[in-house]
Amino acid sequence: MAMLDGVQTLRDLEVSGRRCFIRVDFNCPLGEENGQIVVTDDTRIREALPTIRLAIEKGAKVILASHLGRPKPGKDNSKLSLEPVGAKLSEMLGVEVLLPDDCIGESAKRVVKDLRTGQLCLLENLRFHEGEEKDDETFARALSELCDVYVNDAFGAAHRAHASVHALARLTPERGAGLLMLKEIAALGKLIEGAERPYVAVLGGAKVSDKIDVLESLLERVDGLMIGGAMANTFLAAKGVDVAASKVEADKLPLARTIMDRARDKKVELLLPVDVVVASGIDATSGEIVDVAQIPAGTMALDIGPRTVELFTKKLNTAKTILWNGPLGLFEKEPFSKGTFGVARAIAATKAFSVIGGGDSAAAVHDAGEDVATKISHISTGGGASLELLEGKKLPGIEALRGAMRAS
Repeated sequence: MAMLDGVQTLRDLEVSGRRCFIRVDFNCPLGEENGQIVVTDDTRIREALPTIRLAIEKGAKVILASHLGRPKPGKDNSKLSLEPVGAKLSEMLGVEVLLPDDCIGESAKRVVKDLRTGQLCLLENLRFHEGEEKDDETFARALSELCDVYVNDAFGAAHRAHASVHALARLTPERGAGLLMLKEIAALGKLIEGAERPYVAVLGGAKVSDKIDVLESLLERVDGLMIGGAMANTFLAAKGVDVAASKVEADKLPLARTIMDRARDKKVELLLPVDVVVASGIDATSGEIVDVAQIPAGTMALDIGPRTVELFTKKLNTAKTILWNGPLGLFEKEPFSKGTFGVARAIAATKAFSVIGGGDSAAAVHDAGEDVATKISHISTGGGASLELLEGKKLPGIEALRGAMRAS
């Protein structure tokens, strides 16, 4: 994998009896159950288990570190403690997980010092310190006091130059990638380095502006491009369709026309919705299926319609490689979930190598049913990171791992 040239892995590193600091992405959804805060989706924890188990098997003293949510400096952030994550991890691994009350300082040092071979601790939320998001070297040095060997397994945070992802890695001579990082790069790398044709992509989500770079990158690689979600409204409006009260990025209409022109010039088939599910607003409890040319005044498109699902499915059935990033409607609400779930099931039913680009589209696939999720070749744990990789950008969390000291 060219993207990992010069990068060691946990398999290469000597960690026996040493403090192995593993940056994981445990930014899990939380909810309340019987008055307690609990993890409501353990996907990211589950995906990190192979790396954690390997470190334990190799005799490491395992220190896990993650961010969770967006804590506000000076506010009560107790609801963003990693304590419920530690409890879920302990349950899944069947071992005790120690949790100091901070990620740096005396509490963390004391817990780490007392770790025995094969034991693990989970540091408290990294973002409780402003230095994390600022890639602050002083904060990174405080973390490095807990670390002999550094492993980055947090693909979902690899596109951020944050202290635990970037500065700390560069401060640690013995460093490498975890198994989840390798899995992500291997799968996404297939979409960049010679995907089997025909290669088709499905893009959804709210904004064209969020997907400009990936749209331009995909036009160089794919044979077909399907666009849904609120971003499709901007393309429809650019074609002169009256989308009524649907969300449109008016300042991106010229860009949408340019993308459609480029797709035509490159002979990339670009498909837009032919019917949609409309309602008076996002709080509506029901919707009406209409042709895109007949959206009633005062209503907005909140899902793709059944004829569009059929159109997209026909194209997906021709593919040998499929990428999907971004939901195709307001799938969190039952009246507007059928389009997104229908496309998820269509992708799962193909024999193509299929990749879901993390974020909301990953959540949508799981919501569509585990029988759907298990038939997808790869569901990424990193929405933003996967997009940036597909755009051809270098990820700070991977670049910081290059040129590390070789184990003797």
